Amino acid sequence: MRLITAIIKPFKLDDVKAALEQFGIKGMTVSEASGYGRQRGHTEVYRGAEYQVDLVPKVRLEVLAEEDDAEDVIDVIVKAAHTGKIGDGKVWSVPVDTVIRVRTGERGPEAL
Repeated sequence: MRLITAIIKPFKLDDVKAALEQFGIKGMTVSEASGYGRQRGHTEVYRGAEYQVDLVPKVRLEVLAEEDDAEDVIDVIVKAAHTGKIGDGKVWSVPVDTVIRVRTGERGPEAL
C-alpha cells in the first residue's frame, strides 16, 4: 500500500475529490495547509500599499491506495488539479506497512 499526499490549490479540491470518487477511491483526509514553493509567495496591493504573502493557502489531501493503483491515483490527482499556472502543487507517495480499521480490526487492503 502507499500513502499518496497532494498539496493543491483550495479551489481545485472539488475537482480532485470528484475525480478520485469516480476512480473508486473510498476515503481521503483533507486538511488546510499553507506554504510556498519556488515562487516564494507573491506580492499583493491593499489600499495602495504592497505587502508580501509568504505563505499561500493550500489544501493537503491524503489517500491510501493499493500498490497497483498508486500511479493511477497520482495521475488522477495531477490531471484534476492541473491549471498550468504557478502553485498548482505537489504530489508524492510513500510506502505504508500496515493499515488497520479501528472499528473492525481489519488489516491491510480490507481496511481501506
